Parts: sequence; C-alpha cells; structure tokens
Amino acid sequence: MTCTACGASMSPVVTDFPFKISARTIAIIRDVPALQCDACAEYLFEDKVMERIDELLGNVTDAAELEIIRYAA
Repeated sequence: MTCTACGASMSPVVTDFPFKISARTIAIIRDVPALQCDACAEYLFEDKVMERIDELLGNVTDAAELEIIRYAA
C-alpha cells in the first residue's frame, strides 16, 4: 500500500495511540495494528481495526482522566 499523503510505501506496525474523549479524558489504546508510512510517518487503520477502536472507545466514560486499554483483537 502507498501513503495517501506522500506516496511512499507503508509498513505494518503495532503501536499505542492516544484518543481525546472529552475535555478531561484521554484514552490510550495499546498494541494497535496499523500501517505507517516509511517516509512521513502518516498512519492508517484497516476497517476492521477502526471498528474495534470505535467499540473500545464507546466503553470509555468521563470518570477517569486517563484510561489505558489493550487492543487485543
């Protein structure tokens, strides 16, 4: 696959991603599979990965300022 930003090749990686849920809450999802550009560090999620991320983030509440969640497909 090629990067939509610069056209370079993309490689599969497993990394952590932060998501801002509200003004006071951040969720970090650990060990997320993604495609990362070899040149500009742009990243993409496959559709099934994004569906799982949406599911995980749907369970986050504003009760904590920081929540760390393992992706675990």
